[in-house]
Amino acid sequence: ASARLAAQVAGKVLGVDMSKYDVFIQVKSDAPIIGGPSAGGTMTVGIIAALEGWKIRKDVMMTGMINPDGSIGPVGGILEKASAVHSVGAKLFLIPEGQRIQTVQKTEQKQIGPIVQITSKSEKVDVVEYARERWGLEVKEIRDIYEAVYYFTGKKIEKPSVPADLKVDTSFLKDDALKDYDETLDYYNQVENKLKNSDVSYTTYSYLKNALDEAKSKLDESKKNLNEGMYYTALSLDFQARIAIRHVDWYLDVKNEADLENLLKKVDTEIKDTENYVSNLTIKGITMLQAVAASEERLEQAKSLLKDAWSSYYDGNYWDAISNAAFAYERIQTARFWASLGERYAKGEIIERDDLKDTAREYLDNSRLIITYITSMFGEANFPDLVNLMNEGEEYYQDGKYSAAIFSAMEARIRAEVILDTLGIDNETVLMDKLQRMKEDAKVAIAIAQKEGIYPLLSLAYYEFAQSYEKQGGLENIQTAMVFYQYAKETSTVFLSTTTPPKITEEPLIPLTTPLTNHTVPQNTTSPVQQETSGYPIPLIAGTLVIGLLLGFIAGRKT
Repeated sequence: ASARLAAQVAGKVLGVDMSKYDVFIQVKSDAPIIGGPSAGGTMTVGIIAALEGWKIRKDVMMTGMINPDGSIGPVGGILEKASAVHSVGAKLFLIPEGQRIQTVQKTEQKQIGPIVQITSKSEKVDVVEYARERWGLEVKEIRDIYEAVYYFTGKKIEKPSVPADLKVDTSFLKDDALKDYDETLDYYNQVENKLKNSDVSYTTYSYLKNALDEAKSKLDESKKNLNEGMYYTALSLDFQARIAIRHVDWYLDVKNEADLENLLKKVDTEIKDTENYVSNLTIKGITMLQAVAASEERLEQAKSLLKDAWSSYYDGNYWDAISNAAFAYERIQTARFWASLGERYAKGEIIERDDLKDTAREYLDNSRLIITYITSMFGEANFPDLVNLMNEGEEYYQDGKYSAAIFSAMEARIRAEVILDTLGIDNETVLMDKLQRMKEDAKVAIAIAQKEGIYPLLSLAYYEFAQSYEKQGGLENIQTAMVFYQYAKETSTVFLSTTTPPKITEEPLIPLTTPLTNHTVPQNTTSPVQQETSGYPIPLIAGTLVIGLLLGFIAGRKT
């Protein structure tokens, strides 16, 4: 999966159609098993160099997964990999941005009479300083494949930038948001009066009134966001409010088991009608495709919620059954909304849904690799939501719901990346620095989409939603904002293939600042360069092993 993604990213970076090439990557190592995504970035550098005919420095090594947008993702074992790099005499080690500070467990033993007390505590290590002091090894953080290519080759590939006139807002949702707020507020008032005139007990009344009060609080927030031009955030808050309002409304209507069963059947009918509407849409252009993909993902969520509602019904838990049914019903309305939005912005060539099959498979495979990586490090039990997202994505794929599979895989991978990228960081200032870089990357991606003639509806919505969490501050809100900025970035270009070939310049490599120590490479250590093909040796770090990478290209159109 990492190799496939590396080839795709290399093609995007250079504006090259990779369907014209067969890419062969051979990894040689004494280890019987090599796994994980840590070599993704290195493979991408190698493929770019092979395509352009560039030579690569033999004294540079790198670790880091490659992400679909070209950024270098976080990995584990940085300290151990630095040691491996030193052991083969390399001078420069490239690591993912934000990973210079590593947390290690330090164990201490203390003899207290006949008892040995063993304590373990966390200790933070600055890998840059540690490697320089101990080995004279230069360690540099890199943000993306563009920086990696420069340090390996001395070639600067021009990066996409944010144009000065870029407009990132959700004004296209203004009329929808104003109407939605008025309708939700009216619904709230109706149900509030319905509750006051009901014959429920004091306890039930208090419980339902609290639910309505929470809904009113969401509506007040929605009004505030409307006034600030945060239209998608307002729509989201209305959606949250309506779930609670509908829950109260339907709870007052249900008097017996038959009423509840009819209610669930009503939701089921709504889902089927909406699915029929969405599945029969003719998709015209990438903008509509993105909107319909968002709609189909929400449809699948509604089905899952209704399934939970039926389970609660059969268990005799009517409260949860109504809650899930209300959630499913409102989720269906959002599915309809995104589908209608897609129709509103339909423009371009017709796109068949089956055309997404290969993209869905690639997203699932790439995401599975990262989820497996993080669960192998910290245990699957600690990340049930990520595992469930991947399993749902596989089910969607098997059912032919390829757009839903793409978005499930994307969500799982992005959440996993944010976890890895923020692991052990409790400093809000450090997180805000990371957040601002993600925000800028999202703007660049939106600009790329617009340059290609796409109006990235979903990306603009997610960008604004991220802003709403950013404003609130606090560690948890910052991490949530990171997730949505990453969504904004990824959804902007998810269905783009290649881009315009970039401008490439050659600049002198920045000299190493570390005074290098004299070092002799042990004879029994694997060399960083096992073999060369066309003069392009590619050093690679995978786990704590130093291995050689052999790249071969056969140019020719596939049949």
